[in-house]
Amino acid sequence: MSSNLTRAAKLTRVSNAAAAAQTDVNCTGVDMKGFRSVTFIVAFGAIDPTAVTSIKAQQSDDDGSTDAYSDLEGTSISVAADDDNQLVALEIDEPLKRYVRCVIDRGTADAVVDSVVALQYNAHSEPVTHDSTTVVASEYHHAPAEGTA
Repeated sequence: MSSNLTRAAKLTRVSNAAAAAQTDVNCTGVDMKGFRSVTFIVAFGAIDPTAVTSIKAQQSDDDGSTDAYSDLEGTSISVAADDDNQLVALEIDEPLKRYVRCVIDRGTADAVVDSVVALQYNAHSEPVTHDSTTVVASEYHHAPAEGTA
């Protein structure tokens, strides 16, 4: 395994910003073929003081085509109403089905989601290729000299 994050882990933006609301956010599923692990990083914005918010992981054999996404036991993380502008990370290692997604449950009052990024790693082969539709650029530099960037 490489010690270089951008060569060893695939980055994908799986949810754009979601304005203040009380509706759930079902992120895009990631295909785990070729990867053993995924971490979803959820960036929250403002959360109303009475909001009931949590995140969880779900899995499917075929990205929900005929096998609907099902919750993964024990993966729910509660997000406090005073966790404004903070990150929550949810890691899944060796899911039992090919596709995994993150779901943000928002209820009672408004919560803003800034974005959700999936970081897939423990790849069967490296270097990995980032999602070309959601990641515009990635660079790696080893021991760069001082000078103009």
